[in-house]
Amino acid sequence: MPRLSTNLLIKSITNALQESHATAVLVSETRRNPRRFVVQAGQNMFEMWVYIWTLTHGGGAARPKDEFRIQITGITPPLELNPSGPTIMIGYEPNLQCFAGFDLDKHRTFSKRSPSIQIPITALHSALQDGFSFVTKGNDEIAIGFRSDQFLAYVLNADLLHAQGADADTVSLLSRAVTLEEIALEEITQIPAERQQIVQTISRLSRDSSFRRKVTSAYEHRCAITRMQLRLIDAAHILPVGVEGSNDEVANGICLSPTYHRAYDQGLIFLDEDLTARINPAKERELIQLGLAGGLGDFKMYLGAKIHLPQDRYQWPSADFIRRANEFCGIR
Repeated sequence: MPRLSTNLLIKSITNALQESHATAVLVSETRRNPRRFVVQAGQNMFEMWVYIWTLTHGGGAARPKDEFRIQITGITPPLELNPSGPTIMIGYEPNLQCFAGFDLDKHRTFSKRSPSIQIPITALHSALQDGFSFVTKGNDEIAIGFRSDQFLAYVLNADLLHAQGADADTVSLLSRAVTLEEIALEEITQIPAERQQIVQTISRLSRDSSFRRKVTSAYEHRCAITRMQLRLIDAAHILPVGVEGSNDEVANGICLSPTYHRAYDQGLIFLDEDLTARINPAKERELIQLGLAGGLGDFKMYLGAKIHLPQDRYQWPSADFIRRANEFCGIR
């Protein structure tokens, strides 16, 4: 596979961050590593440095058939690190649209003969399925495959994740967490507290990602209320997370644009049991009394009609979840 152009590599990063519900602006020279981005994620803004190359086949008959690698070119050691935020070293495989992350601490210095860093392509296949995958290499390094929608999660947790490379028990727990396997509390408590935290974080991120992918796919990536796609959709729980009986099944989910998602979470709108989205009269009156009802007419244009639903009736919102959600929010 030929190496991708600089512009396509940069686009792979900005697209992945968008899938991760963040935005990024390149603030450095285009052609040189590290590429420097300013990232906006929710209320947080930070600078991120990225060393990135195309993942290509290892080449040569002597190399394993499934071995892919990045070839470190265009830079001289030791590699610069971002003094005020994360720095990552990654490869991108465009056919799978997946990334491989490598331990920067183990590769800051290297020989000047264009060294390479390897990962089996099977690790990226697993990441495509599960969001993350973990491979322990011979030098006690852990290489990490990750899907585009987990890019931000990788950036924010890379240091902790790569620090687990020499600990087989933690890597095993991480690998089980990404497949949504239940892990007994006594298994987690046998590893140090910092490692417990990263296992629990990856478990939560994997559950969230699985729910999001299942729900958005079921709704054809359309907002159930406006029917718009535009890559501007969220997966919302009908019965909120943390309420007894809530789960991550599609029947407890609905695909919404961010504005209607926030409106649903704040109780401004609700679903009734005939699958119609409606305004909450109590919240509507409150907005009017506070003088904050500007745009309410346009907002209500999409309400009062049956929502867009998955083709599979078994994935339609559950009447039981709708009823319990409305009780929880005090909607009658």
